[in-house]
Amino acid sequence: MEPTLCQNEKSTFQYGDRELSYLRKKDVRLCRVIDRIGHVEREVDTDLFSSVVHHIVGQQISTKAQTTIWRRMHDVLGIVDAQSILLAGVPLLQSLGMTFRKAEYITEFAEKVHTGAFDLNGVAQMDDDEAILALCSLKGIGVWTAEMIMLFCLQRPNIFSFDDLAIQRGLRMVYHHRNIDRKLFEKYRRRFTPYCSVVCLYLWAVAGGAIPEMHDYKLK
Repeated sequence: MEPTLCQNEKSTFQYGDRELSYLRKKDVRLCRVIDRIGHVEREVDTDLFSSVVHHIVGQQISTKAQTTIWRRMHDVLGIVDAQSILLAGVPLLQSLGMTFRKAEYITEFAEKVHTGAFDLNGVAQMDDDEAILALCSLKGIGVWTAEMIMLFCLQRPNIFSFDDLAIQRGLRMVYHHRNIDRKLFEKYRRRFTPYCSVVCLYLWAVAGGAIPEMHDYKLK
């Protein structure tokens, strides 16, 4: 699906009967989960610049704190783009509640976008592995964060993050595993490809308690 980069355009992750029909046929247990939970809606931000900034802001803080800082940024800056970030500068960004280091990371990212050193549209056209590498070249962006940007901004259909603890928890709950190692994780990735992103939505829902009788079999 083609990504759009409109500032702060909000929508939900797009999937439908084609993806669900494929996944139902591939896995009986997942089929039961899909039927039990129904359609999962998760909001996406299709603006790649604001998505990167939003993820940097949110690292290692609560969702409530992230929301507060993000609201302050919009109140003070208006549109969160490279120009508004550069005009604000590190001290003002820090005064909105983020750390000095995060303010530096965001300002450096804005400078790279402004000068063309980081091509947002170019990244949006890369394949998954290339785009993750490009995003990880930015300070403050690791593999897990890049994968979340790929899913919740670029809406890539086949993202499956081993580093996401809730995805691992969901797998343990659905398939009664006591531990998820890399080899087992990759077995599920192969099974669910090319629609791993949709599976993530359901595993997150399960991990969050969407099916109350399911429990975590994790080794104590």
